Amino acid sequence: MFDSIMNFFNSVDDIMYYPILIIVLAAAGLFFTFRTRGVQLRLFGESCRLIMEKPSGEQKVSSFQALMVSTASRVGTGNIVGVSTAICLGGPGACFWMWIMCIIGASSAFIESTLAQIYKRKDKDGNGYGGPAYYIEQALKKPVISVVFCVFLIATYAFGFNLLCSYNLQSSFEVYGFYDKTWTPVIIGLVLAVAVGICLFGGGKRILKLTEKIVPFMGIGYVLVSLIIIAFHIPNIPNTFAMIFKDAFDFRAIFGGLSGSCMVYGIKRGLYSNEAGVGSAPNASASADVTHPVKQGLVQTVSVYIDTMLLCTATALMCIASGVGISEDVSGAPYVQNAVSTVLGDFGPIFITIAMVLFAFTTLIGNLYYVDNALAYMNKKKKPSKKFMRFFYAGCIIVIFVGALLPMSFAWTIADITMGGMTLINIPCCAILSGVAVKALRDYEKQKKKGLNPVFRGRDIGLDESKLSFWK
Repeated sequence: MFDSIMNFFNSVDDIMYYPILIIVLAAAGLFFTFRTRGVQLRLFGESCRLIMEKPSGEQKVSSFQALMVSTASRVGTGNIVGVSTAICLGGPGACFWMWIMCIIGASSAFIESTLAQIYKRKDKDGNGYGGPAYYIEQALKKPVISVVFCVFLIATYAFGFNLLCSYNLQSSFEVYGFYDKTWTPVIIGLVLAVAVGICLFGGGKRILKLTEKIVPFMGIGYVLVSLIIIAFHIPNIPNTFAMIFKDAFDFRAIFGGLSGSCMVYGIKRGLYSNEAGVGSAPNASASADVTHPVKQGLVQTVSVYIDTMLLCTATALMCIASGVGISEDVSGAPYVQNAVSTVLGDFGPIFITIAMVLFAFTTLIGNLYYVDNALAYMNKKKKPSKKFMRFFYAGCIIVIFVGALLPMSFAWTIADITMGGMTLINIPCCAILSGVAVKALRDYEKQKKKGLNPVFRGRDIGLDESKLSFWK
């Protein structure tokens, strides 16, 4: 019975990513890049500068805080286990396709986050909130599609991603002698579920404060260790890049079994890791207090680069350059732990486990921040009752516990499908509305050329300000 269910989901997964999502993501990324004249590269310096811009009030959410929430969801176990799985199952060339999707996908991140800012709403305290559901409803007049998007978002972040995140964490313990296939996953799942539960019942403000403190430390520490491993294997780096590019353009291998090729795995795991175009980050972007929507759109492109070009690349180079064996048997945390062990010895697996704990915890918290926004939208723009949220959070905690007990293939497949559903709704909507974001970009650059701190007015880009909740 379980095998039949798995075969069905695998079939859906294969068709969804090839040919549908590969074409949609590539076409959208190139389309957005062309329309914005390569904004993700052209204004990279400006994007970095804007990260530290202060909000107008102490109680407002800064660009940096919104970036950290979206990065907490993007930066996670996918940077370790996702990259490892892509390389072990698809080949070293998967890394190249991650880079390609990151560069063109950053333009998708710009468009969706800019739109989220333009069409965001204002709560009773004057703070902004929004996301794809809001710009789909307000700009496209498609409330039914907005609800469907929210359903997929909840399925992805409260179910699919949290199942996978929990599994990924417990898999990092497989290399230890005390690991027992029956009891260790149960214990790890229980501890993780309880820890997340304690944080969840503390309220949304704790989410912002927690991620703001942990994410930078987590990312920097992991990159530093990766650089140490790479430095010890520096003579292997030229051959590492040669392997990546040779495998990436081995078209006979790619088209001989496309659903399991480096290209498909690179796109799948790259999308899972950086989430560009998925429609998740705009929920955090809308909360940032900025004077112009384009500012947060630019800031979100940096999050995509941090995730893929920095953290995913660090994992890939560290693993391939170490020279440890690549096979399906070590896909996931064991491959990374074997690589780190070549320099750090017995401490290597321990460090990866610590990193996985931090990555997993912040990813789970960031995921459920997005779910809160989707639930509020489906409840007529109001946060559900405390009784409902307690019940819902209890369900999320159970999902986290169950995730630690699942087989790897099932956890990945469910996450791929739910994420793919979100993307197939969000990307076409962004394409239809991209003209609005492009006009906002031109307005921003026009004001910058005059030496001004850009301020957004809907009428300047042809929008009816009476219909813009936040920017009236």
